[in-house]
Amino acid sequence: MILRHARLLGSGDLVDVEVRDGRIAPAGSVTGTGTEVIDLDGRWLAPGLWDNHVHFTQWVRARQRIDLSATTSPDEVLAVVAAELAARPDDGTAVVGYGFRDGLWPYPPTLAALDALAPHRPVILVSGDLHCGWINTRAAASVGMVPDEFGLVREAEWMQGQSRLGAETQPLLEHFATAAEDAARRGVVGIVDFEATENVAEWPARVAAGIRSLRVEASIWPDRLAAAVAGGLRTGAVLDPDGLITVGRLKVVVDGSLNTRTALCHEPYPGLDPASPHACGVQSFSPAELRDLLETAYGNGITAAVHAIGDRANELVLDEYERLGVTGTVEHAQLVAATDFERFGRLGLVASVQPEHAMDDRDVADRFWKGRTERTFAFRSLIDAGAALALGSDAPVAPLDPWIAIAAAVGRDRDGREAWHPEQRIPFSVALDASTRSRIAVGEPADLIVLDEDPSSLDSSALRGLPVAATLLGGRWTWKSF
Repeated sequence: MILRHARLLGSGDLVDVEVRDGRIAPAGSVTGTGTEVIDLDGRWLAPGLWDNHVHFTQWVRARQRIDLSATTSPDEVLAVVAAELAARPDDGTAVVGYGFRDGLWPYPPTLAALDALAPHRPVILVSGDLHCGWINTRAAASVGMVPDEFGLVREAEWMQGQSRLGAETQPLLEHFATAAEDAARRGVVGIVDFEATENVAEWPARVAAGIRSLRVEASIWPDRLAAAVAGGLRTGAVLDPDGLITVGRLKVVVDGSLNTRTALCHEPYPGLDPASPHACGVQSFSPAELRDLLETAYGNGITAAVHAIGDRANELVLDEYERLGVTGTVEHAQLVAATDFERFGRLGLVASVQPEHAMDDRDVADRFWKGRTERTFAFRSLIDAGAALALGSDAPVAPLDPWIAIAAAVGRDRDGREAWHPEQRIPFSVALDASTRSRIAVGEPADLIVLDEDPSSLDSSALRGLPVAATLLGGRWTWKSF
């Protein structure tokens, strides 16, 4: 394949780019009557994009669930669910919604209200941050979960119980294929999938069934670490004949989330009893437990990705990385102590961040992390300290679309509001580098995107909806509009 008259992003130079065997080839090396020649006519050519933090099955499911993202109170949620119940046959199956965020609700939900809405039918409502659920008694009884007076189940009990809820049938293969194709339309060539399932088996099976639109790093969770070690899995090992699926990192979640008020912090959350055991958030793993997991993983060739949102959680994760002398990623790094930024750089850690969360959570952060927001979603402080950034979405928490993440990182604004902590903006070039893994150079994978506009010249609003004209994955078109 020869891509003629491509304008290189960054320089603006017009060049011809040749592709052979899935990689960028030297000029003049691709010949023959069967060669595909595409005239890009001055369109911009850039490396393909990666979303470095995705829960892919949850993303697929969320696209099929009742959308609760626009609700701002329990009553609004109940109204949306009531309308859905009225429109569906009462066949006893669970009704599932996704996307409520209760951090700023004017009053709390109640179990009684949800029970009254559907006393004989399971109702399962998943929070937008995936860290809690609002469920009725009917749903809870089927799996032995115990919601509190508000109907909420949080953190470990919620995450462990979701797999037992049996709320929906498994998404069909076509649903996964459509989601992967939609990602390709946005210029995505690869994802890091942190779904808490048998990723290392499920993704090769999807590729074998024809889903070949994405490269995937498939994570391993602590409950599957022993099996992964016994099976000889190593981070970076290829899992399919096409070379699309590789073994990813061990994913460890050490605290909760901001919206659920379970991110582990040094200071208690406003409105919570300071004497409460969870006034400062939830700690899912002790330092000793985390250390044991990391030692096992690194001792067997598996690197780590550790979820830490609150400043106390980030501190303990940095402590363990430093104690063991290993590098890895810190997933989220939302609230960081002022004294800990330099440790990210000094320890060679990657801050895997989700910039759109700063836009979703700016108001809840102003409320619950008041006086600390100058070090919240502090992307500029991280890069100034020498940390490497990797941008992602945490889909379905935010849409699987790197242009949205890039726009949030460079603009810190959305919906016409003033920029939030604009001092933490990062340059477009840094955001793009944190969203790509290859270059346009001989020998590099032909993971490329074609654009009609120069994204570096656009404001953050325009970046969010930037059309992608085409996407190449290993020299194959996964999306093409011309």
